[in-house]
Amino acid sequence: MSRSQAIVQAAREWRAHAVAGRYDAAARELDCCQVLVRAAQDAEPRGSDGRRRWDVADAELQGGDAVLRAYRSALDSLPRRCGGAIKHSPKGDVWSPLPKAPPRRCKEVPAWAQAPPKKAVRKPAVPRRRKPDTKQQKSEDTYGEHARRRGLPDIELIEGVERDVVDTGVTTCWDDIADLKEAKQLLQEAVVLPLWMPDVFQGLRRPWKGVLMFGPPGTGKTMLAKAVAHECKTTFFNVSAATLSSKWRGESEKMVRLLFEMARFRSPSTIFFDEIDSLAGQRGASSEHEASRRVKTELMVQMDGVCGQASTVIVLAATNRPWELDEALRRRLEKRVYIPLPTVAGRAALFALNLKTVEMAADVDLNDLAARTENYSGADVANVCRDAAMMSIRRVMAEARTRGLTGAEMKDEIVKRQKDMCVAVNQDDVLDAIKKVRGSVGLADLKRYREWEAEFGAA
Repeated sequence: MSRSQAIVQAAREWRAHAVAGRYDAAARELDCCQVLVRAAQDAEPRGSDGRRRWDVADAELQGGDAVLRAYRSALDSLPRRCGGAIKHSPKGDVWSPLPKAPPRRCKEVPAWAQAPPKKAVRKPAVPRRRKPDTKQQKSEDTYGEHARRRGLPDIELIEGVERDVVDTGVTTCWDDIADLKEAKQLLQEAVVLPLWMPDVFQGLRRPWKGVLMFGPPGTGKTMLAKAVAHECKTTFFNVSAATLSSKWRGESEKMVRLLFEMARFRSPSTIFFDEIDSLAGQRGASSEHEASRRVKTELMVQMDGVCGQASTVIVLAATNRPWELDEALRRRLEKRVYIPLPTVAGRAALFALNLKTVEMAADVDLNDLAARTENYSGADVANVCRDAAMMSIRRVMAEARTRGLTGAEMKDEIVKRQKDMCVAVNQDDVLDAIKKVRGSVGLADLKRYREWEAEFGAA
């Protein structure tokens, strides 16, 4: 017998027992049917049509279980003889107390529907609280659990968004970011201080609706957003275009709304839109799709609604192409901060920051290296340091090839000379890496960023 046939047969039997008034037998058949349906749910992938159909069947079975329990409790509350003689009381003729009902047992379930046994885990004793703190319970629960408890729709959609975007383990701090003193100061003024002193930042001093960080790629925009979330101790929502895309009509706009509802539930929180130009480009373009236009509209509506809420939600955005943003979204991102390429002192600090995990030789001159890497971004400097750290490994490999070693012989040689591969990085290693790794930002792009800052910057 197939799985579907077994479920249909169990459903027919429990309905027949319920109609005939045999509620105990109906309860056993209903338990068996629920076990089979949940096994079928686990076999289907999340979000599929088959999983949705089994979810509907499970909900109908839960409704039938509730009706069956109501009938049984109503019958149990009536005075009736339950076997044996009546025990007379000195206060009058009353019925004897009802015996305890036998435990409900489900008939034997097929092996393919049984869940694997779970290992017994001894949980530590937790003191029982009569009135739990609602604020503490809210911070411990996820928004998906909150939605299930309240019976909200789109549970799977909520759990999918929460699984993809919520990042509560952000550890990036200000010290991990070299240079960018002005950008750090502006973000502290626009984002951090309103969270620390909400009573001061009211009325005309109210927090900014949104903050846009724009500039060349690899300058630390994403790290600045994570540092803000870590400094403010907020929940960090890292959103990209793939997070809010769906093949079903209307689900993308719904995910935008759920994202902001989730952020308000877990406030204070930070919503970071990385590469926001992929989400909110110019409206009215010939290549614009209807679904993309609806997502942009919902995004701007939710950003307007954030300021009217009592909860604290910070909207941060980053882009490498600010001139492609929609005008309405640019207006809502009231603070627009330019994140430039690092200065000479900043590049020296970046070299020191990236080379701190390896041993450096005494001849390494950070100031000389910084002077040789003009127009390098922070990511370019990191690539130079990684390439320099590989120089000792390349020397060992070159010697092994010179000796004619191949295959297993080369492997044994490399294992023996592992210490030679982890020697200190010297000045010549970094200079050779600089010759191989060039800057990734062109002068024409830098000119365009400065022109856009002069026209629309709000720092």
